[in-house]
Amino acid sequence: RFIAKPCAISLGIQDSGPHRAQPNAILEKVFTSITKSPDGKRLEGLSKQLDWDVRKIQRWFRHRRNQDKPTTLTKFCESMWRFTFYLSIFFYGIRFLWTAPWFWDTRQCWYNYPFQPLTSRLYYYYILELAFYWSLMFSQFTDIKRKDFLIMFVHHLATIGLITFSYMNNMVRVGTLVLCLHDASDFLLEAAKLANYAKYQRLCDAFFMLFGVVFIVTRLGIYPFWILNTTLFESWELIGPYPSWWLFNGLLVTLQILHIIWSYLIVRTAYKALMRGKVSKDDRSDVESSSEEEDVTSNSTKGVSSTSSNGSNCINGHVASGQWTEE
Repeated sequence: RFIAKPCAISLGIQDSGPHRAQPNAILEKVFTSITKSPDGKRLEGLSKQLDWDVRKIQRWFRHRRNQDKPTTLTKFCESMWRFTFYLSIFFYGIRFLWTAPWFWDTRQCWYNYPFQPLTSRLYYYYILELAFYWSLMFSQFTDIKRKDFLIMFVHHLATIGLITFSYMNNMVRVGTLVLCLHDASDFLLEAAKLANYAKYQRLCDAFFMLFGVVFIVTRLGIYPFWILNTTLFESWELIGPYPSWWLFNGLLVTLQILHIIWSYLIVRTAYKALMRGKVSKDDRSDVESSSEEEDVTSNSTKGVSSTSSNGSNCINGHVASGQWTEE
């Protein structure tokens, strides 16, 4: 409210939503009570009832769906908050772990376990991370809805479970490694979103490609060969099969499965965005890009300049600004 919003306004981001649908009691009742995306049969019935063209009714439903979407200003403020936290906590973690012996030798995570001291810096690092993920757990129901809502819900559950479990069992050394590793790429994604909302497309593309590289290297490279290696094998060798070994590693492997799913989505999204980047113009007729009827109607329109799903202008040869951000 006091930092992100003024920054957004200074960048020219307006607090204005998409075009509002024309008031119509019959269509509003269908939208709220029956369906938000009527099929062909229902469209024909509404067309006869209202004496409207089918395309006009399709357009009304698209506008009505878009009314409920958050504005670019709202998305910018949310991303700026997350960028600030991820960047701050990442550098705090790096500064703290740089002098920690287990950062350079993961076997140090298990020496003298469980009689390892809990320093104040380590304690605050853990509590900050746990508080943030609890906030995400609750706020995801009120924040902007994403396509990976279910995956994120599972991720938050696994993360909170891991942080709490490792803290209760004094496995905080390996826990700090997991936390820092996950924070390494998150702030880059939020930076890409900020550039996207501000319409700095080249900067947006650069941040997203950098995010993709860092994400894949850390989550598919460092995480399994560094983190899972020490929790699965080095811990077994040094302290034996402790009672919670299966639960702890089960949660860590769950995170790895999510990493694989997200890596696939990132690679697919980057590929699709690069392919679409070859197109010099987006002639879709509306801000909603997910409805099938829009693709049909846009083919019959003549050179209509439109906006992408986040309100930016035509793609002009760059990566389509709305293609990867929503995913």
